[in-house]
Amino acid sequence: MKKEAVIKSGASAPVAESDASTRARVARSILQHGPSTASELAQRLHLTPAAVRRHLSVLIGVGHLSSRQQRVYGARGRGRPAMVFALTDAGRAEFPHAYDTLAIDALAFLRESLGEDGVKRFADEFVAAIATRFDEIRGEYDNPVDALVKALNDAGYVASVDAVATGKQLCQHHCPVALVAAEFPELCEAETRVFAQLLDSHVQRLATIAHGDGVCTTHVPRPVKPSDHPNRKAAS
Repeated sequence: MKKEAVIKSGASAPVAESDASTRARVARSILQHGPSTASELAQRLHLTPAAVRRHLSVLIGVGHLSSRQQRVYGARGRGRPAMVFALTDAGRAEFPHAYDTLAIDALAFLRESLGEDGVKRFADEFVAAIATRFDEIRGEYDNPVDALVKALNDAGYVASVDAVATGKQLCQHHCPVALVAAEFPELCEAETRVFAQLLDSHVQRLATIAHGDGVCTTHVPRPVKPSDHPNRKAAS
């Protein structure tokens, strides 16, 4: 009887490890690509939709994912909209973070010692690493936004860029210092300033993970041609 129990335990261990690994891949895919349907995940991960739904159910059960109906724009076909799955705060906490408690305590001490300007200066120095990496690789890219995406990915922000009608939308699906930035928004503000400087654009921060949004989103407007500038038109 004891021998049988050992055999069963040993046989089930690889399966459990495989399931955990697959669930980690599912969560990582949602982190990288944003809220996703089961079909999208199945296609990305080369799994069957049934297998993906089984892992999604487990991740929802442990509180790492939430679900909602997919928004449908325009005419909708028959049947209910597909479900979209997104990471919760608990799910994001499973990914590496940058010693949050220590950083918050250190910045609080800095604020008490040097005031708000001290925190602002620290935030500027912290995000300067992104600018340094951007400068190193800028020549490899035709578009500065693509170079910034690469610099952010190298720093662990899981970034991507999407074209929109008015320009481009820079998305950061993970923030290594989200919990710290929630206490010290100066980090987000410094990051936005650096983006504007590197892209030579009046960028607009639309959402941040630190403030409870699912993705940090920055709008990069399409450059205005001199002939289209409203002041130039008024003068002519």
